Amino acid sequence: MATNSASANPIGAVTGPISGPPPPASDETKTAIADAVGADPVGQHHPGQDAPPQAKTEKEVERERKKQEKAKKFAEKKMKSTSAEAAPPSKSKEKRAKQEAAKEEPLPPYHEDTPVGEKKLLKSFDDPHYKAYNPTVVESAWYAWWEKEGFFQPEFGPDGQVKRQGYFVIPEPPPNVTGSLHMGHALPNALQDTLIRWNRMRGLTTLWLPGCDHAGIATQSVVENMLRRRRNQSRYDLGREKFTALVWEWKEEYHSKINSVLRRMGGSFDWTREAFTMDENLSTAVTETFVRLHDEGIIYRANRLVNWCTKLNTALSNLEVDNKELTGRTLLDVPGYDRKVEFGVITHFQYEIVGSDERIEVATTRPETMLGDTGIAVHPTDARYQHLVGKHARHPFVDRLMPIVADDYVDPEFGTGAVKITPAHDPNDFALGTRHGLAFINILNDNGTLNAATGAYDGVKRFDARYTVVEALKARGLFVKKEDNPMKVPLCQRSKDVIEPLMKPQWWVRMRELADGAIDVVRRGDIVIRPETAEKSYYRWLEDVTDWCISRQLWWGHQCPVYLVEIAGRPSDPSVDTHWVAGRTEAEAQAKATAKFPGQTFTLRRDEDVLDTWFSSGLWPFSTLGWPKTTPDYSRLYPTSVLETGWDILFFWVARMIMLGVKMTGQVPFHEVYCHSLVRDSEGRKMSKSLGNVIDPQDVVDGIPLQGLHDKLLLGNLDPKEVERASKFQQQAFPEGIPQCGADALRFSLVSYTTGGGDINFDIKVIHGYRKFCNKIYQATKYVLGKLDSSFVPLATVHQTGQESLAERWILHKFTLASKEINQALAEREFQRSTVTVYQYWYSHLCDVYIENSKSILQEGSAEAQASAKQTLYTALEGGLTMIHPFMPFLTEELWQRLPRRPGDTTPSIVKVSYPTYDPSLDDPASEAAYELVLGISKGIRSLMAEYSIKEDGRVYIQTYDETSHRTTTEQMQSIKSLSGKGVSSMTVMRGEDGQPGGSVVFAVSSSAAVFLHVKGRVDIESEIQKTSTKLRRAQDGAARQTKILNEKGYQDKVAAQLQEVERRKLRDFEAEVKALQDSLDRFRLLV
Repeated sequence: MATNSASANPIGAVTGPISGPPPPASDETKTAIADAVGADPVGQHHPGQDAPPQAKTEKEVERERKKQEKAKKFAEKKMKSTSAEAAPPSKSKEKRAKQEAAKEEPLPPYHEDTPVGEKKLLKSFDDPHYKAYNPTVVESAWYAWWEKEGFFQPEFGPDGQVKRQGYFVIPEPPPNVTGSLHMGHALPNALQDTLIRWNRMRGLTTLWLPGCDHAGIATQSVVENMLRRRRNQSRYDLGREKFTALVWEWKEEYHSKINSVLRRMGGSFDWTREAFTMDENLSTAVTETFVRLHDEGIIYRANRLVNWCTKLNTALSNLEVDNKELTGRTLLDVPGYDRKVEFGVITHFQYEIVGSDERIEVATTRPETMLGDTGIAVHPTDARYQHLVGKHARHPFVDRLMPIVADDYVDPEFGTGAVKITPAHDPNDFALGTRHGLAFINILNDNGTLNAATGAYDGVKRFDARYTVVEALKARGLFVKKEDNPMKVPLCQRSKDVIEPLMKPQWWVRMRELADGAIDVVRRGDIVIRPETAEKSYYRWLEDVTDWCISRQLWWGHQCPVYLVEIAGRPSDPSVDTHWVAGRTEAEAQAKATAKFPGQTFTLRRDEDVLDTWFSSGLWPFSTLGWPKTTPDYSRLYPTSVLETGWDILFFWVARMIMLGVKMTGQVPFHEVYCHSLVRDSEGRKMSKSLGNVIDPQDVVDGIPLQGLHDKLLLGNLDPKEVERASKFQQQAFPEGIPQCGADALRFSLVSYTTGGGDINFDIKVIHGYRKFCNKIYQATKYVLGKLDSSFVPLATVHQTGQESLAERWILHKFTLASKEINQALAEREFQRSTVTVYQYWYSHLCDVYIENSKSILQEGSAEAQASAKQTLYTALEGGLTMIHPFMPFLTEELWQRLPRRPGDTTPSIVKVSYPTYDPSLDDPASEAAYELVLGISKGIRSLMAEYSIKEDGRVYIQTYDETSHRTTTEQMQSIKSLSGKGVSSMTVMRGEDGQPGGSVVFAVSSSAAVFLHVKGRVDIESEIQKTSTKLRRAQDGAARQTKILNEKGYQDKVAAQLQEVERRKLRDFEAEVKALQDSLDRFRLLV
């Protein structure tokens, strides 16, 4: 006997109702089903209140994360299949399709008739542009109206204070004003706007504050490259004033482009509060912070080793340096060199000992630095060198004697046990040189050439000297050997230049005190960092934090508000902190200098350096609200609510905002940090312009041909070789360009990608699949509106009238559960769970089941039945649009505006509609179970009819195993017939004790019912015995798996009671399936 199992879903899998697209209702059943609509198979269910949520254990959290990762892969697979072409059509169908296409005239370009800023003039669905979903049409006009009407500005109560529901504020992580946005910006914007729109609809005072970062190094680097390529000039050719003016021009151009894309994406920013890190007030905040911290001694001046980029001519923080790991000899491209430079080798050579014939062997991975050696260290107990301690080695190329010192730092087992010391060019050597009073000799100019301290090598480029020094050592017989050596090469993130440790007087921030405060507020729970892995990284970095170099040798940025006091008649050392004063104005600095040096004649010279970009960005949450002034926004809306950002800038930015926020305002800057994943390309690679895999979100929204992608590569500063490589990737990844997906589909897909787990591999097929989902929503709304005539008036409130059919109660139950689940998921920042829930509601419940199953009622039902069905359709549709609005703002506004309003409802926009919440009066699990039994039975019948190719005269038996199922099946018989197709000639309901019908195959619906189809004389019995035996083994394996889960040690203590019941029900379903299959197999064997 054969079977299909409806109960073999893997544990934890996301499932919909047991239903597929039903066939059209037959004419003979339409009247009968209409008459049966009012039948109520079960009594009304009055549930109690929700139990308080229980805290999840670590295992449950991990299980949930894995479940979401699995759901993510499933959703991606489904979207790809949805967007892919269907099976090739038959030639006749293809021919007809071509003929139809030939008849249709192509639509002219869409023209929006609505004046900019006015409410959109909606056209009929009969208009050619509105017949099918078109993102260009749907997404036009709405944003300008939203913005003009002030819908995105925070609403305060009658007293001017935050509304009683509270406030929700997100300061947008400001994009760098260096060019176009990419998918790495689109992802956080989709997540943040989802939260903002959701909280606005929940009635909170909401603010999403937009802005841009001046991005000192990044912007200056881009503009300098542009200047060199277009004019063959450097910034020095223009001078500081003209160059800075050029950067401001660049900023204005690209700032407007960035904002245009953000608007196109539907971001509900309050543009009246837009900020820029070099605005007047934000610059005031930078000055205030620097002066206060300098006065307290937290900011100080020191001549210390810094990370120096010779290409950009500036110091960098450790976080702006990437360490490239090498396993051995590697040739790397270095800016400014025609040939590749050798790294990953260690060179051994010797120094001669003064006053003897001895030599001492040392080794280095940077041979050119030996020109700055000023000492040699050995371990105090190393017998090989004890007699040399206190003696000197002679430098072979410069007139310099180098003392040999003993230090415990040296590992006698590593290498030769002797270490060359270059105090001015190595962090470890810096410490050694300090301890032993060695000379600190800088051998590098700022541009990476060697200076006069290197003698004959003066003016030679550093990596040219790497080779010439080795050759000179060989010529003097001092070279020993060269061998592979695993190492890390520090590279500038911006220029990819090799970083040089260099002694420079700079401004530093003492981090220990600030870091301790930032650790405390997270440990106390004042700030929650999600996911947990990000919190652990946060602690690890702050516990090992080092002082922060905040000065940069740039022209674009906030000039340091500090002045060197130059006293007449005596030199002032710019590397000494005591010779400097900080001031909010030059007059304040003058007063401080007068008090510090009474009776002295002096002049003030302002430091030309600018501050690290992350210094001003670290003030973003409070400076954008008006600090250091006590503005209404700062008083009412600070601390902010959430900081949503990428985990990769957790240390660059997030930690510094917390440190500076706690220090400067005495409060945390936000209460929550959510770190999203990184967006990678379809091959899992980090997005890079030189690879050609950086995707402009506007290209996904509007679509772009392949040639358009190629052309955009030429607009940047890419090297011709990089352009060629990038073009090849584009050809491979987007052979036909990027199809138009629309902003709503892009937003929804990005939110659905977000699980809190691994990084995101961008795939255009998934996004295009969600465009088809948008069309599903569009067509469903279009259909429902077509059924609501001008006389239709929706109920004033959402409630049951008592006249609802079983199907109506089922969809209202699904609606209120979906509302509950989405609200909970968004509150817990489980973004993918929220999209899965709303997707299932729309696709699996509303469109594929309820709308389809209501068609016969609307066509043939009684007036009362039709009226009730229309009210339910309206409620389910209105609620569905409202639920999905935070994810898809344009489509939902377009469709919601076409709905008739409930009496007394004057809400102007869906932006302002109240978000659906859980309604206990609609929660009806009994009706859910009853209707899903109906759906399961009808699915089983269709499945068996299809599997055994029985298209007519199908004899069906439905066996029920409890009284509730028997009553439901009997009362809903006509519904089941309607959903089962025209091929069924008879349908009989049986009780469990009646025994199984002979000569039949079985479909085990659940532990409550099974479907049998009579096939004797119509199938090969031997073949069915074999098929049924295989299915029986699968069912037995499923039952064994469930039993193992339920019997696992500690299961009952660790798993919530509700989840345990779900697993027990799965076991009962498997056991019922096993019994049905075994019985059917026995009966088949009797027929042989």
